[in-house]
Amino acid sequence: MPPNKRIAVWMSDKKLQKVNWQEFITFFESYGFEVFKLSLKQDLDSQGPFCVLLHKLTDIIASANLGDIRCSKIIQDVESYISRNKSLVVIDPLPNVKKLLDRHSCYSIIHSTNLYTYEVFTPNFCTLSVGDVDIIKSELKSANVMYPFICKPMLGHGSRQAHEMSIIFNEKCLVDIKIPCVAQSFISHDAVLFKIFIVGDKHSYTDRPSLKNFQASDRETIHFDSSDVSKADSRSRLSVLDPEDIVRERPKPNGRIIDVIATTLRKAFGMELLGVDVVIEKSTGKYAIIDVNAFPGYDGFPNFFEALLECISKTISANFT
Repeated sequence: MPPNKRIAVWMSDKKLQKVNWQEFITFFESYGFEVFKLSLKQDLDSQGPFCVLLHKLTDIIASANLGDIRCSKIIQDVESYISRNKSLVVIDPLPNVKKLLDRHSCYSIIHSTNLYTYEVFTPNFCTLSVGDVDIIKSELKSANVMYPFICKPMLGHGSRQAHEMSIIFNEKCLVDIKIPCVAQSFISHDAVLFKIFIVGDKHSYTDRPSLKNFQASDRETIHFDSSDVSKADSRSRLSVLDPEDIVRERPKPNGRIIDVIATTLRKAFGMELLGVDVVIEKSTGKYAIIDVNAFPGYDGFPNFFEALLECISKTISANFT
C-alpha cells in the first residue's frame, strides 16, 4: 500500500455536485482514505503528498487544445507533477484522455479492436477539414460515409459546442457543414440509445431517447444539440418515431455483447471511467458504437461509490506490487 491514503480530486463544481461531494468524502473516509479537493490555482507540491489523482480535466484539456494559454499552463503543471511522482495513481491517465477527446482518434481506436468479430462496429467516418465541396465529396466517398451522415465537432468534450451536431441528407446540403468536423454515417436505430457506464471491471447500462430513423432525402439539414436529445427525460421532436417505424417491443441488448464492449474498450483506451454510447442498427441488429466519453455522469449506476472504491483500491494495489 502507498505511504499515504490521500485522494486528490479535481472536478468542476457542477461535477462535484453530481457525485454528491460530501457523501463521497464521508464514504471514502469510512474506508481510511482522506479525500480533498485539489486546487489548480495553487502549487501542487504544497498540497501533496497524495497517492491518487481522481480527475475530470476534460474541459481544461479541450480548452488547452483550442489554444487557451491559461488552460495549457494548468495541464503542463499537472503533467509535470505526475512525471515527478512516479508512484502516483492517476484516474485516468492524461495521454489516454487526450486520445479519447479527439473523435477521429477515438473512432480509430474502436475500429482497431476485435469487436467486429462480435458484429460490433463504429459507423464509417472521416475528418472534414477543408470547406471545398468537391474535396468534401471525395473524402466522404473515400471513407464510404453514406447519406444521411452526422457532422460532429472534432473535440468530444470541453464546451457546449461539443454537442452541436448536424444531419446532412444530400449533396446540396454539403455547404451547411461546419468545418472542421468528423462526418459519421447515420445508423437508424428506432430512437433508442444504450449508455454503458464503466467503473474499473464493473459496468452497467441504461437506455435513453435518441434520434428517430432517417434516410437519404432532399430534406434540409437538421441542426441539433445531442445532449438535449439524449437526456433521460428528453421530449425532443427528433426522437418521435414516424408511424411506419413504431414497434411494439423496444430493442433490448444482449448482455454478453454489452460485457464484451465494456471489457474491450476499457482495455483499448487504457481507462477506468468510461461512458459508451451504443445503438442497435435497425436493418441488421448489429451494435454500433457512436461515441465514448471520459468520466460520464453515473446517474443510476448501482453502488457507484463502492465500485469506485474497488477500482481505486485495485489500481493502487497493482501500482505498489
